[in-house]
Amino acid sequence: MPEHRSSREADKSLAVQTFDLGRSFGSLIAVDCLNIDIKQGELFALLGPNGSGKTTTINMLCCLLKPTRGTANVMGLDINREAHSVKALIGISPQDTTLSEHLSPLENLELMARLNNMEAKKARKYSADLVEVMGLQERAKDQVRRFSGGMKRRLSIAMSLISDPAVVFLDEPTLGLDPQARRALWDYIGNLKGEKTILLTTHYMEEADYLADRIGIIDAGKIAALGTAMELKAEVVDRQTVVINAWNLTVASLDAIKGRYPEVKVNGGQVSVAGKDLDFKEITDFVHSTGAIIRSAYFKEPSLEEAYLKITGKELVA
Repeated sequence: MPEHRSSREADKSLAVQTFDLGRSFGSLIAVDCLNIDIKQGELFALLGPNGSGKTTTINMLCCLLKPTRGTANVMGLDINREAHSVKALIGISPQDTTLSEHLSPLENLELMARLNNMEAKKARKYSADLVEVMGLQERAKDQVRRFSGGMKRRLSIAMSLISDPAVVFLDEPTLGLDPQARRALWDYIGNLKGEKTILLTTHYMEEADYLADRIGIIDAGKIAALGTAMELKAEVVDRQTVVINAWNLTVASLDAIKGRYPEVKVNGGQVSVAGKDLDFKEITDFVHSTGAIIRSAYFKEPSLEEAYLKITGKELVA
């Protein structure tokens, strides 16, 4: 049985609140005393590599897996004691799409709606509306087995929305998609922000940066950092990077630049100088003095990847 909930105060205004939530598989601790608060209408991303505990967390919050420690509230309902009521309020799009390949998108959606006890006429209307929202109307009557991976992902998200849930869980929604399909799916997910509370798991830095209101970096089952993308990037502001695009970067000029600054990277006609408390004018003046002709120069904003490296001490590997 899960251990008693932590001493954290319950807040019924939150969409999701965890209390020392944990799950072990034998001696393996998959999720370790997770404490997160997700506001109603927020898009919250759990960012971390495969095996970090993201899917296990989703499965517990969706009442598909019993915690071995702690508990959580979803829309004020306890996942251990009120699992049936929680399931009635949520929608989930799992990593592996669970679609009936021989049915059309409309048939898949209507089936799911009817399983959620929706009246037939309303089910047809909701299904048609979601097919249009997800950009599938031109293929609405085709069998799903003929769909691309991106189209199946869009339909999977539509399936998670058919019951008009208060909270939607998207587990690696763009896994395996090409960049163009991934970006298109970001637009569909982004349109849901503010209308639904969304918990999204991902191991793509740019996905979390682009979509999330707040990000929880999860590493080995624990939250290593929590905040907006800008707040997490602020973790690395003690280091700056000046990027200079220039012509006439000779071997002599590059040797001079490398001799003056300890951290220099060169990529074709681009020179990056990194360090603490950099003087932008001093650097550009010096590069110009070497004979290089500067086309452009700017301070590079810290990336979420740099923040992740600093926070966890490791690279994010999918």
